[in-house]
Amino acid sequence: MIVVDFLNNILWSYVVIYGLLGIGIYFTWKTGFIQFTYIKEMFRIIFEKTPAHKPGEKPISSFKSFSIGSATRIGTGNLAGVAVAITLGGPGAVFWMWIVAIIGGATSFVESTLAQVYKVKDVDKPGTYRGGPAYYISKGLNQKWLGVVFAILIALTFGLIFNSVQSNTISAAFEEAFGLQSVAVGLILAALTAVIIFGGIHRIAFVSSVIVPIMVVLYIVMAAVVFVTNIGEFPAVMASIIKHAFGLEQAIGGGIGAAIMHGVRRGLFSNEAGMGSAPNAAATAAVSHPAKQGFIQTLGVYFDTLIVCTATAFIILVSTDVYNSGQYEGINLLQASLSSQVGDWANIFIAVAIFLFAFTSIIGSYYYGETNIQFIKNSKSILNLYRLATIVFVFIGSLVGLGFVWSVADLFMGLMTVINLIGIALLGNVAFRVLRDYKDQRAKGLEPTFDPLKLGIEKAEEWEIEEVEQKAG
Repeated sequence: MIVVDFLNNILWSYVVIYGLLGIGIYFTWKTGFIQFTYIKEMFRIIFEKTPAHKPGEKPISSFKSFSIGSATRIGTGNLAGVAVAITLGGPGAVFWMWIVAIIGGATSFVESTLAQVYKVKDVDKPGTYRGGPAYYISKGLNQKWLGVVFAILIALTFGLIFNSVQSNTISAAFEEAFGLQSVAVGLILAALTAVIIFGGIHRIAFVSSVIVPIMVVLYIVMAAVVFVTNIGEFPAVMASIIKHAFGLEQAIGGGIGAAIMHGVRRGLFSNEAGMGSAPNAAATAAVSHPAKQGFIQTLGVYFDTLIVCTATAFIILVSTDVYNSGQYEGINLLQASLSSQVGDWANIFIAVAIFLFAFTSIIGSYYYGETNIQFIKNSKSILNLYRLATIVFVFIGSLVGLGFVWSVADLFMGLMTVINLIGIALLGNVAFRVLRDYKDQRAKGLEPTFDPLKLGIEKAEEWEIEEVEQKAG
């Protein structure tokens, strides 16, 4: 634990924070503040139908791809993660979560667009694709070894470590609400996970596209009730967030440094912008132009942090007696805060919400691991071993201590992020060219299509093949 904390301190204090903010600002400038100027376009394309495809193929739509990405984004990071950030970094951590999301919108556009450019066909699932940082680092930078390193890290981080975090949070919430033993919760989660992940990407996409919208609406409605009944406290909550963000008041657990550190950590864990995880979902979609998935995943960042995380923060910060008592941490802080607002039944509501949020994160996170295991070696036996390992870690995660699980997750997440930031910094010009191409076609009133050879982009073979097929047809 001491070693993990030491490494986390170095990684997050001197590398990840400056890397995320620096590259996010650079991409914001180079893309012409795309996370603000193209919001209308994001909503226009999210429900687009998949392009024409061959009989027998089952492509993943933009919305289902968005749902897979949202399934992993909208999880314990939005509930327990925000609670942890506020506990350790004070109310100011919320402000820095917002900053990470706003700046990270441009980063998410670049990495998700690159994932589409360099995606590959999934030969085992006709009509579907896979891709992500391992693929664009290998193909775009000609650095297969670095792609393999990233693939190993994300397979360990998401399929195993992060899924331990998700099951840990579900277990804590159910013990608080129903008095269920961790072992029982772990066994149930392991069984449900097995049913979904052995069903493949289409089952994962279907479950995510059904559960994600329902769970978000329910949670936002509950937060809205708390907001309306406490609307007079809103100015005080906002003032507290701003004051603590800049060290104008001492934050619980530290000053401005603690607020920034924990805000950025938990913000990244929540919205994943720059981490290199969401591009794995972005690559699955069948779209007519790579930029479309860049727009959609940018929208996902906003949806995750500016809406869901903010709702959690308000519920906690408006419940001052619970927050200031120091008796609660993690998901239990959120449960106690909501209970103080609407009654004891809130424990049950949060437990159910956590189950829906975290379970979809488990299956989405598993898919990220799967696509990278296939990058390393496309072997069904190895993939099945990985599935079994995921199930075991889901069970183990429900039993171990919260602090250790979060610390290990932070370490692996930081290492992943560093590699991905290097990759997208070096490949950023490819994404900029793709964006200009999209803008030019839209300015002419066209529905954009993509020809990588016309833009001088090599090793985007799947798009070249599609272009040949379209001409032949």
